[in-house]
Amino acid sequence: MTDTTDTTPATAPAPAARQTADPAAAPGPPEPPGPRAADAAPEVAPLEDRATGALVGAAVGDALGGPVEGWTPEQIVARHGGRVEGIVGPFHEDWRTARPIAPYHKGDGHVTDDTLMTHALVRVYETVRDHLDAYDIADHLVTDLISIPRWIPELEAEALPLQRIFLAEKWIVARLHYGHADPREAGVGNIVNCGAAMYMAPVGIVNAGNPDRAYAEAIDVSGAHQASYGREAAGVFAAAVAAAFLPDATPASVVGHALRLAKDGTRAAIEAVCDVAAPHTDYESALVPLRAAVAPFDTVGPDYRNPSLGARRPSRLHAIEELPIALGMLLVADGDFRATVLGSVNYGRDCDSIATMSGALAGALSGASAVPDEWSTEVARASRLDLHAPATALATVAREVFARDQARSLRHEQAFGAISARALRTEVSGR
Repeated sequence: MTDTTDTTPATAPAPAARQTADPAAAPGPPEPPGPRAADAAPEVAPLEDRATGALVGAAVGDALGGPVEGWTPEQIVARHGGRVEGIVGPFHEDWRTARPIAPYHKGDGHVTDDTLMTHALVRVYETVRDHLDAYDIADHLVTDLISIPRWIPELEAEALPLQRIFLAEKWIVARLHYGHADPREAGVGNIVNCGAAMYMAPVGIVNAGNPDRAYAEAIDVSGAHQASYGREAAGVFAAAVAAAFLPDATPASVVGHALRLAKDGTRAAIEAVCDVAAPHTDYESALVPLRAAVAPFDTVGPDYRNPSLGARRPSRLHAIEELPIALGMLLVADGDFRATVLGSVNYGRDCDSIATMSGALAGALSGASAVPDEWSTEVARASRLDLHAPATALATVAREVFARDQARSLRHEQAFGAISARALRTEVSGR
């Protein structure tokens, strides 16, 4: 999502590139021709592989969608001479002054605030190293946004993340840091949009394989940011990511878990879009039907840059557009990363957030190798970000949280066993 507020960050040197250790050859007699054992890539566990697929996939989708965000499929074709098939440059050559894009360099592999917020939430998990709630957003995420300068790709400078995030995300700072609102209710009154859902993939990863727990945690966390169907979408997206980690997960099973947990207009919108998506096997034929399917639930209206008077207000009848379309594209492409993300990008409208979500889901389903290396390498280079480190760190946290959950479950089981045993003895002795 894009904030049109002017910013004047100071330019600073880029962070140093990540250094990769060169393993030393093991001592011993000469080895036969072929790869040496010491040089062989270490086996990656499915959790780490899928976490990398999800977070790198989300960042790649974000970067590909950024330069065409806000435009229609027809406008995208007119600008690029056809569908977008990879990383492209800014929509306007004079992007430094063109409104409403200025001053952001959207395109050329730059991630947007979707990825900046996702990585910020990963850092919160690294600090807390347990399940999160709305108070952790107040205590840690807000601090990250307002006090630590970071490289902002679209500004091509170091700046506080607060200077880049959209108005609906600035709301978190206003309500929690300056307004001292109860974190559990701080999202009430914000414009209802996909701002919370777009960065909830880490919640799904920490709760990998447990969509119900991911849904509940994301609903709690996003209460500090969103309300109504914006908050609901955050819970459902986190659940979908968690469901994608299940050993036998498929695009259809991911959608099934999303439908099982979704409420009100969010459920109805996902069902409508996915029903329409089912017969399509190519995103080209699905672009118009998917938009028609979600339109009754979308409050923004047909002109994305000129929202309707009823746009982004709380409602049990409506839904954000981005999550249903992301799930629909996942079905159309049968989980293929490239086709899923390109379908999301060429859909237009809020396509950076759509591709962020669909990229996370497709990446979680198939792992890191599904994300085209030519895309991820260029996005990392252009954005001056290590796209892999957050996934590695989050997978470690996920393992720690799972161990904590097991210990908590055991204590509960023992306590409940003792309670129920005493009750049983009382019943027996009373007879």
